[in-house]
Amino acid sequence: MGLTMVEAGIANPFNLARQRSLTFLVDSGAVYTVIPRAELESLGIRPTRERTFYLANGQPVRREMGEARITFRDESATCVVLFGEEGDKNLLGVTTLENLGLIFDPMRQEIMSLPMLIAQIRQQFGALS
Repeated sequence: MGLTMVEAGIANPFNLARQRSLTFLVDSGAVYTVIPRAELESLGIRPTRERTFYLANGQPVRREMGEARITFRDESATCVVLFGEEGDKNLLGVTTLENLGLIFDPMRQEIMSLPMLIAQIRQQFGALS
């Protein structure tokens, strides 16, 4: 697991004029991006669902989820985010990085472009048995 701090933009995906910049901890062990509830609500972002997550000590916690437009460097994507509660850190999760075409290298402690692969299936035409 690796850690580093970055600045990224967050916006309401339905009204991009409602945006701001925040400092995030990039944690290669964090799946989802966590943004304080007050920040998301001030941008007009509302929760769409809720899930149970587990803290490092095994304690279950419920968090609401929604969608925000995340911008980092020259990349931007709409991503699932968690509504952070008191005590939660601003985290930039691995799913957000992947949506942006990026990956965190924990050895170098830096964010790099993710090699983009695409699978191609060629269908054989002819008689089927």
